[in-house]
Amino acid sequence: MTPPPPEWAPVERIYTAWPWRRREWLQALDRARTETAGLVRAIAGSGTPVTLLTRSPDAEAEARSLVGDSEGVDYRRARYGDIWLRDTGPVFLGKADAASFRFNGWGGKFLMPGDERVARQVARWESAELREWDAVLEGGAIDHDGTGTVITTEECLLNANRNPGLSRAEIEHLLREALGFERVVWLGSGLRFDHTDGHVDNLARFVAPGRVALPEASSTDDPNHDIFENAANRLEDAGIETVRIPSVGRFIDENGTQAPASYMNFLLTDKAVLVPLYGVGTDEAALERYAALFPAREAIGLPAKAILSGGGAFHCMTCHVPA
Repeated sequence: MTPPPPEWAPVERIYTAWPWRRREWLQALDRARTETAGLVRAIAGSGTPVTLLTRSPDAEAEARSLVGDSEGVDYRRARYGDIWLRDTGPVFLGKADAASFRFNGWGGKFLMPGDERVARQVARWESAELREWDAVLEGGAIDHDGTGTVITTEECLLNANRNPGLSRAEIEHLLREALGFERVVWLGSGLRFDHTDGHVDNLARFVAPGRVALPEASSTDDPNHDIFENAANRLEDAGIETVRIPSVGRFIDENGTQAPASYMNFLLTDKAVLVPLYGVGTDEAALERYAALFPAREAIGLPAKAILSGGGAFHCMTCHVPA
């Protein structure tokens, strides 16, 4: 089986969703909607079509008002629990082929009606053949380079709240059989305060075959300092080059809680790299690093502090359809 194309390969369309559950977002909801509208405009403005899911006519009207008159934006009425389509949506193996997995609310923490429907809805809209697997796997738990190598974390994929009956070897077999990955590189823990149990898309991301972006803490006060260094050592042992990006460091979100802010949660379109920014001193340096990593793309920084209050950023809330 051929593995999925890497995210820097040509993109047909990107899906995302409109925030709506106030009891999940609390006081950050309105600002999260504003930031989501900014992301939608940036995706469409870079020339990549974007489909925005909304749950009601009123929600669509609000979204249209905030997004504005942006060419390339399509609106779809849909049932979904929350906006994290990377985890609830399908994993596309190609434009017409996709895989989906059982979603259990990140280990039973957040079970929201509608999330179980997302993968089937998106695959149907794309006329893609969907193969459904009876195992728990979120898209944010894996990151790959398009050549058959995938990185993940032990904290997530070996967690007893995901697939308690599967061994490490059996999970590697699942990744090979379902998605075509021939080599699994295991990192240890993901970021602290991450309710996903350590999704790798907040920790380490491929930026080219054999090359991974990884945060670098400025001091031992960073709550993830040891996690980053452990990941760096494991990647080196695996023969994978690391490119270090400044860590956001200790961060308090808009609801007053410690949050896993990370520049790793960037999103690629064909012409841009969209980087989440948090209004801190490392924002500019991180954006400059991504501009150097992707010289053929425009590096665009967008505010993501309110979106982070819901648990993620741009990569977490989107789903790619390859061209």
